[in-house]
Amino acid sequence: MAKITNETKRYPTDLTDEEWTLIQPFLPKVARRGCRPQADLREVLNALRYLARSGGGWRMLPHDFPPWQTVYW
Repeated sequence: MAKITNETKRYPTDLTDEEWTLIQPFLPKVARRGCRPQADLREVLNALRYLARSGGGWRMLPHDFPPWQTVYW
């Protein structure tokens, strides 16, 4: 899992460790069978928060985040 603290936050919209601790129990668990997800859910949430705050388009998502298609899905 990503360890993002205040010193390593890339954008003001990135989740803090406290926010991630509160949100994580509500996210779906990783399936026991099949392919493991390649994108970190915390990074996907960070990308969604960035898009909501900036008002930017999907294709304009910075390369620091997962591919825009993954975040969109």
